[in-house]
Order: sequence, then structure tokens, then C-alpha cells
Amino acid sequence: MSAEAPFTLRELMVAAAAREINDGEVVFVGMRLPLLAFAVATQLHAPGAVGLFENGIIRDTPPMAPILTMGDAPNIAGAISCTGMLDVMGLLQQGRVDLGFLGGAEIDRFGNLNTTWVEDGARSTRLTGSGGAADIAALARRVVIIMQHERRRFRERVSYVTSPGYGDGAGWRRRVGLRESGPSRVITTLGVLGFDERTREMVLVSVHPGISVEEVRRETGWPLAVSPEVGETALPREEELRVIRRYDPEGIWTR
Repeated sequence: MSAEAPFTLRELMVAAAAREINDGEVVFVGMRLPLLAFAVATQLHAPGAVGLFENGIIRDTPPMAPILTMGDAPNIAGAISCTGMLDVMGLLQQGRVDLGFLGGAEIDRFGNLNTTWVEDGARSTRLTGSGGAADIAALARRVVIIMQHERRRFRERVSYVTSPGYGDGAGWRRRVGLRESGPSRVITTLGVLGFDERTREMVLVSVHPGISVEEVRRETGWPLAVSPEVGETALPREEELRVIRRYDPEGIWTR
């Protein structure tokens, strides 16, 4: 986005992510943009949503003040509970998490994520690994993925499956014994993608302002399917921007 734009690309992504949170849902929040998305949702349209954080915090209200990480004091103050990682991961195992947010270094056409290692020619680079991501991908009722949209990241097949999406397509999750839900949205720096209910392959749903369908296809490492109803991603509303900027006043995550 240009300096004159009324919002930044990352603010647009936060607004799109916040709209994926429904009132009353239990949400495994994650870091960076999802922190802001949870604040927007609970402040504006999902006051009954409950956020789980990997460090054990459980809260049902926006943070008390701007935060950079889930462990910042304003995210602890007013929390329902400050427990431990095993407690919140246990809620996943019980099937009580409606939505989980994830990111990744690589993603493929069926929504499988890699955060373990990548190859660049003869060179391999070790990444951070799973953390709780594989648990969220396997056990949450649905998953929203937020990541940079680049051809080297959007690969026909990931180098390593850290967090399962739909494996090799329709029916794979059932065959391997996973909950049949999985990734529902991929929010990127170029657009928003969903998954075909029949094939479980990724489909372009909307493009961000100023981005063309062909640009998205060029940055995708397989012949990307496009929805017949593809349009422009809904712009952030004034009240959404107000909340985003309240919790990220310096623009550390959104500028």
C-alpha cells in the first residue's frame, strides 16, 4: 500500500482474519496478526469468543492495552485463567477448539504446512519446527492460515509436512484418522483463498485491492483454481481500523 492509503495491507489482513472468528467460538489465537484479529473480533462482533494462548492464558475480552506478544502484561490482566501449556493443549484434545490460527514457511495446494525445514538447491535450512501447530492443525474444528504469498512458499508439495492440511486431497484426513475438518481459509499478502469441498484443493476467493488474479497465479507454484465468484477482499471498516490501531499504535505488526 502507498503512504497515502487509508489502511495498510497488514491491517486488511487483520480485518479479514477477525471476520473468521464467530461469536461464542473457542479460538487458539497464536502470535502476530492473530493477536490483533482476536482483539478486533471480541471488541466488535464476537464478544462471546474465548481466546486460548499457547502459554496458558485464557481470556474472553480484548487485551487491556497494546500488546506485542501473548505473554505481555495487558494480555494477562483480566484473563479468565492463567494456566499452562498442557491445560490449553488439553482443550484441543477434548475437541473444544473451534478455530485455530497458523502460519508457515511453505504451504501446498491441499493446505499442508511446513515449518520444519526448507531446501534451496543443495542447501537445507532448519526452521523452528511445530510447537503446537501440528496439534492445532490436527484437532481444531477449522484452521485459518496467515502467510506471505510468494511462489517459493506456495509449492505444489511442501518439503516437509509439519502441520497436516488435507494431505493428498479429499478423504485423506479420514483415512489417517484425523478430524475431517481442516483449513478453511488462507489469508495472504495477495488475497484470500478457500478449499474446494469436493477436491479439498485450494481456491482463490478474493484478491486484495490493486492485485490481479494473474499476479496471484504467478506467485503460486501450481495451476491455482479460481472461484467463479472471485472478487475484491472486503476493505477494513473504520471501526476495525480503530481497534487495530489501538492495539498496535506503533504499527509494529501492521506497518
